[in-house]
Amino acid sequence: MPGSRKLGRASDCRRAMLRGLVTYLLENGRIETTVARAKEVRAMTEKMITTGKENTLHAKRQVYAYVTKESVAKKVFDQIAPKYADKNGGYTRIVKIGPRRGDAAEMAIIELV
Repeated sequence: MPGSRKLGRASDCRRAMLRGLVTYLLENGRIETTVARAKEVRAMTEKMITTGKENTLHAKRQVYAYVTKESVAKKVFDQIAPKYADKNGGYTRIVKIGPRRGDAAEMAIIELV
């Protein structure tokens, strides 16, 4: 269930951070972040791609409301969603890369498959 991790932030701050991370992942294809954040980003990214597969006006409004860049939202419908048209979920991959220097937080790379 997306949204069950608090990530040490208030709800509005957490939602803004996740929107930014999802937008950046959809724009670039991969990001490096902590494991907890990666798991939350995976859930929301997969929801955005699944919504993008519908390609209706309602779906477009939902994606445009969540993704912070208009060009990235357009990319979801034009490039990303058609690529996964025959696939039911599992659009992202999380690879753990070890602890971060400084605070030893477990780091991971999340990427589109």
